[in-house]
Amino acid sequence: MARQLRAEQTRATIITAAADLFDRHGYESTSLSDIVEHAQVTKGALYFHFAAKEDLAHAIMEIQSQASRQLAREVDRRDCSSLEALMRITFGLTRLAVEGPVARAGLRLATGGVGVRPPMPHPFTELLEIVSRKLLGAVKESDIHPDVDVDIVAHSVVSFFVGIRVTGRTLESLFRLPRRVTEMWYVLIRGLVPVTRRPRYLGLAVQLEREIRTA
Repeated sequence: MARQLRAEQTRATIITAAADLFDRHGYESTSLSDIVEHAQVTKGALYFHFAAKEDLAHAIMEIQSQASRQLAREVDRRDCSSLEALMRITFGLTRLAVEGPVARAGLRLATGGVGVRPPMPHPFTELLEIVSRKLLGAVKESDIHPDVDVDIVAHSVVSFFVGIRVTGRTLESLFRLPRRVTEMWYVLIRGLVPVTRRPRYLGLAVQLEREIRTA
């Protein structure tokens, strides 16, 4: 049991170290030797868990995918509107990115040419499905104008959200990300939500940003 626990801890250490390097330097610019040094493990320990750098990348993407699905399930258990749920998911993903390198590396790998192995869906496809479902619910609940094209808006929301993280990675501090997501929602709410319902969701955006900053 103790040996198994040590093995699991070593694997987690390697994944975290690799994620940190992939996030900061990119997949192609990071070598297995870099990861061994950063994780402070032996090459034998790394190869025991991962046969190749690509296997590490897929492990990181899978962990990120699992975290995203878990977050969506937790939000679904809340008694809240579809639009609020969507906002909570985007801020929840933002919190994960601020708190640890795995979420950040998962995004960089997804945008950096690392192929996704079936049956895991591509992270952007998975996010697009979540966004589309919540937007359809928001239309039914009259929180979004009934004449919007949900497919177009869903693609735009995903592109907006991913774009904020990609550009922010090189242009400004990571801790600016929650504010950028709030600004994203300010734009979306003013374009999608009927005037009488805007104050609720504008206030929610501020609240969710504050929760990340004070966590």
